[in-house]
Amino acid sequence: MVLIKEEDIKVPLDVPPAARETYLHNYMEITKGTGRMMLFAGDQKVEHLNDDFFGEGIPADDNDPEHLFKIASMGKIGVFATQLGLIARYGMDHPEVPYLVKINSKSHLVKTKQMDPFSNQLYDMEQIVEFRENSGLKILGIGYTIYLGSEFEADMLNQAAQLIYNAHKHGMVTVLWIYPRGAAVADEKDPHLIAGATGVGATLNADFVKVNYPKKEGKKSEEIFKEAVLAAGRTKVVCAGGSSDDPQDFLKKLHTQIHVSGAEGNATGRNIHQRPLDEALRLCNAIYAITIENASVEDAFKIYKGE
Repeated sequence: MVLIKEEDIKVPLDVPPAARETYLHNYMEITKGTGRMMLFAGDQKVEHLNDDFFGEGIPADDNDPEHLFKIASMGKIGVFATQLGLIARYGMDHPEVPYLVKINSKSHLVKTKQMDPFSNQLYDMEQIVEFRENSGLKILGIGYTIYLGSEFEADMLNQAAQLIYNAHKHGMVTVLWIYPRGAAVADEKDPHLIAGATGVGATLNADFVKVNYPKKEGKKSEEIFKEAVLAAGRTKVVCAGGSSDDPQDFLKKLHTQIHVSGAEGNATGRNIHQRPLDEALRLCNAIYAITIENASVEDAFKIYKGE
């Protein structure tokens, strides 16, 4: 594990002096002092409804929202991202968890061929700050999704910009989920387009931007993703975990994303929570080992196997 010093962190200039210490504390907590983020994503109960939590190959306990909180409290993570409502319902039993509030969400029922995607803001920053103060929980940051290329992108860009400005004003860390999607987008994982998305994250002053790992026939993803990392500048890029995968294959991909392509962490949901609690915790800790502790794939896989 390589730790960074607070004085080496480039604090955004929209963080006022009175909130600077709060921002530095939150940033160091989320990244465990390394500058890299291991985000456990638990926002899919809106995004994918119950498709991710019930069905063949998914353990019965994943259908209960508390499964997510047990993983977040018992496993090694940087921050747990989910909607405010779930935090309000379960946070009293899991006060030790570092939380990131996902401020917008939409289901997958309305397909792009019917209407371009628009994920509207659910709360404003004053409500998030009020919740942080009243609950006493570790609300360290906020997250927001933008569907770049949607005919509604201007509204989402505006909301994201305002939320980031106000979040920084209160010392919170900001994460943007940016997915090119809509009738105007021919290839959601085009590497040049993914780099465009990370560049948008930088212009909106996000601390981290979460994108899908690019794919292009005949090209190595680990090389073409470097364009996206460079385009983001001082905004750090993390990769979406995607659907459940073989644990060893997933750990190999994650190691490549971080230690070859230059990603500064990961945002993983289904690959963790779609497993029984014990296995979920072991995989969670293995992901943490690669992301935060610079573990090799072999050592991380041993953690997953319980060795």
